[in-house]
Amino acid sequence: MSKVKIFRVEGQMLIGHDEFPRVQKFVKDVRAVKPEDAIEIVYSELGSRHKVKRKHIRILKVYEIAPEESKDPNIYKLSLLDKIVLT
Repeated sequence: MSKVKIFRVEGQMLIGHDEFPRVQKFVKDVRAVKPEDAIEIVYSELGSRHKVKRKHIRILKVYEIAPEESKDPNIYKLSLLDKIVLT
């Protein structure tokens, strides 16, 4: 079984591509097994939250980070758990 790692994904997205387009930078920390999975999660989340199509999202960097470096407190807390018990 593969170990889940924390990746930081940096990039840009085009918002309001109709009349007044603007490029918005983003930095997103995600939990994934591989960098490809992290990219897929970012595409999914940005598309869901901001209604941005994949062709309007440009990924610039994907790299693994330590759990302490994560800016998202939920991701840091999840990394501290040894196991999750569902009832």
